[in-house]
Amino acid sequence: MRSVAFLRAINVGGRRVAKDELISVFVDLGFGDVDTFLASGNVLFAPTPPADVAAIAGALEQALGYPVPTTVRSADEVRRIAEREPFSAEEIAAVDGKPQVILLFTPPTGAQRRAVLEHAHPADRLVFDAMEIHWLPPGGLSDSVLDLSAISRELGPITVRTANTMVRLLTRL
Repeated sequence: MRSVAFLRAINVGGRRVAKDELISVFVDLGFGDVDTFLASGNVLFAPTPPADVAAIAGALEQALGYPVPTTVRSADEVRRIAEREPFSAEEIAAVDGKPQVILLFTPPTGAQRRAVLEHAHPADRLVFDAMEIHWLPPGGLSDSVLDLSAISRELGPITVRTANTMVRLLTRL
């Protein structure tokens, strides 16, 4: 069964990374069945040897020349995220935004959860799970007033994917 490494800030802000370059880093670490999905930093791989997130992040930084915050989810974890539907069809239909998943790199404390909710605009719907926040923005991401930088300052590195991307990833695992 494969896992997915979610890489923050890949192919944004002028940092372009070719698919083959990402695959090479994972193959050099000894992982098999490596592939990427979309150009947003999703690397699928067979976690043999077991996925060591620090080793992956270190190898990516060495290969690319800048830090690449990384988190890994197993196929079962991706399935749980993809199958979770915290927002009703009516809630989704009532807004122009698409459901998002904010992937966390460390579990949040109760105080951190409360602080994040303080950063949310009332129109932004946030639902916490163990290592992610399901988010229903009222409109497009560029229109949202949710301060993802403030959330990152509270929780550490985060990366965002659409809920649909999580569903599509599940079909590739």
